[in-house]
Amino acid sequence: MKNLFSLNTISHFVKNNMRPVVWLTIFNTGVALFITLVLPTKQSFAVNWVFSMLIGYSINIVIAMMRWIIWRRQKPHRVAFLMMCMVAAPLGYFIGGAVGMMFYGFKVPSFLSFMKNGEGILVIMSIFISLFGGVFFWNQSKLAELEAEQEKEKARTAAIERQAMQAQLQLLQAQIEPHMLFNTLANLQGLIAIDTDRAQHMLDQLIRYLRASLNSSRIEKTTLQHEFELLEAYLELLAIRMGKRLQYRTALPANLQKQTIAPMLLQPLVENAIKHGVEPKMEGGSIEVTAYTDTEFLHLKVIDTGLGLPEDYDDNHPSLVNLHDQHSHVGNANVRERLQALYGSQAALTLSDNQPQGVIAHLCIPLSAP
Repeated sequence: MKNLFSLNTISHFVKNNMRPVVWLTIFNTGVALFITLVLPTKQSFAVNWVFSMLIGYSINIVIAMMRWIIWRRQKPHRVAFLMMCMVAAPLGYFIGGAVGMMFYGFKVPSFLSFMKNGEGILVIMSIFISLFGGVFFWNQSKLAELEAEQEKEKARTAAIERQAMQAQLQLLQAQIEPHMLFNTLANLQGLIAIDTDRAQHMLDQLIRYLRASLNSSRIEKTTLQHEFELLEAYLELLAIRMGKRLQYRTALPANLQKQTIAPMLLQPLVENAIKHGVEPKMEGGSIEVTAYTDTEFLHLKVIDTGLGLPEDYDDNHPSLVNLHDQHSHVGNANVRERLQALYGSQAALTLSDNQPQGVIAHLCIPLSAP
């Protein structure tokens, strides 16, 4: 992230500083052509070009210095700024001309002699160059202000989006945790009296889950290793409560443990698989969470052997289900909304039938996602 910020900063600096140089060089070249073709100076285009460049850049440097001395960081009044540019013209003309004379080996006269002996048309042209430079600087300043305001607006928008995503994540946790927490605490209360070892094991898993869950609510990115640890703590809690009615397995390849992902994308899928698939089924079932990649995408699957999808479920139109199913699968809706906000159309969540029974929830996320 720091490298990206540095590259963006350098790019922004080069863009903002090269643009005036390019336009001023073009303008000075045009002045040199005008002097060579129109005025009887008897000098070659190359000599006129060198003097034009030196005088043009000198005038603009003088303008910049005078602006800083008079106004510092304050915004100058436009009329006063243009008058200052006209005053800067003779001084810049003398500095650029004197440098040119030294370059070609001529003796440099005093400022008054230089102005007195200089051709009037060239002095007038220097004033026009100065005015051009002043207007150019003014417009560049306005453009820089607009770009700075645009950058601030982008930063504000990004901050609002981050806050919205954080609020959405916290809302998602608020929807997931109470159901599981109350059931776990109720079971813990019962186990304390009859099986202290299992009660201690459940309490350890609850602490592990809450610690991992709290960390997930405060970060924008996490690793698959952390997400799988959170899922294992959650599933172990449920396995203690449900006993033999729940079996689970997680499979995270070693090369994907450090793979980054937005937090709390897998959790609601597992929660739905338990709540609406395995738990209502008399004999229970199993949950399997796997991760793998291909050349472009990260694939995450939550596979259960529960009751399966509703008969009227359409994965192409997941919102077109009855009211009860809309409420019972709020976690899936939240995941889809977060995927859209984070990755756009590149990511997807699909639900399909698992044979012979159950559901496969398939998350597909681009590996190149920021």
